[in-house]
Amino acid sequence: MPTVVIIGKGPAGISAALYTSRANVNTIVIGKDEGALARASKIENYYGFEKPIDGRQLVRQGIAQAINTGAQVIDDEVVGIAYDEKFVVKTKDGQYESDAVLIATGTSRTTPRIKGIRELEGIGISYCAICDAFFYRGKNVAVMGNGEYAVHEALELKPIVGSVTILTDGKPMEAEVPEGVEVVDKEIEAFEGNDVLEGVLFKDGTRIPFSGVFIAIGVAGSTDLARKVGAIIDGNRIVVDENMATSIPGLYAAGDCTGGLLQIAKAVYEGAKAGTEIVKFLRSK
Repeated sequence: MPTVVIIGKGPAGISAALYTSRANVNTIVIGKDEGALARASKIENYYGFEKPIDGRQLVRQGIAQAINTGAQVIDDEVVGIAYDEKFVVKTKDGQYESDAVLIATGTSRTTPRIKGIRELEGIGISYCAICDAFFYRGKNVAVMGNGEYAVHEALELKPIVGSVTILTDGKPMEAEVPEGVEVVDKEIEAFEGNDVLEGVLFKDGTRIPFSGVFIAIGVAGSTDLARKVGAIIDGNRIVVDENMATSIPGLYAAGDCTGGLLQIAKAVYEGAKAGTEIVKFLRSK
């Protein structure tokens, strides 16, 4: 039986799961939490509800519906995607092989507002360790973040670069630090450099030179995950065609992460479309 991993258990991901699981595709839905929708106290503009419904209730009803059709729903944090004959979705607690993947994680997180970060993107500031580690082989680099995602990026870099330092920007570490990785918990003032990144200036006036800094704050966002397998992105959205397919065969995206109208109705449609197209793709293999 073919397998699809759906990343995100909001309206787009769950809608896709309803179609894939009913089509006898082994469906694994992975999500760290219930997403932004769960924080909405009243939803009044979604079809079929005479009275407002609480967002968390709507999310939970959808998850229960998907489970009833045979989908497996897992509470875990996805930290990366790789491809080697099959997709491998890496999480905080394990990894899952699949024949197709749907990214339905909502919009990507906001880039931190630190001086120099925008100006040095692509010339020292990166968002994907597996993509760009090769360019920093033997050099000293840093990862900005304080959670499982930052640790994952540090582990990707460690065998290739000269040294890895995690910069928490004043926050406490929320994950176990790997052996051989240093941690600096001072607040960051700016990323410095002219034509390329030269280092990091901290608010206490100290500096540390780095050839590269990889941003990995919070959890991996939709575009972070898409970048890891080479899918085309445009700003903070994943580029898809009319079938919700990305530029990578077998990789699909749906919901807020594709841009456009950020509404439940749109997410449900795109999830349903992605689900049916994934079934077609898997049956054609």
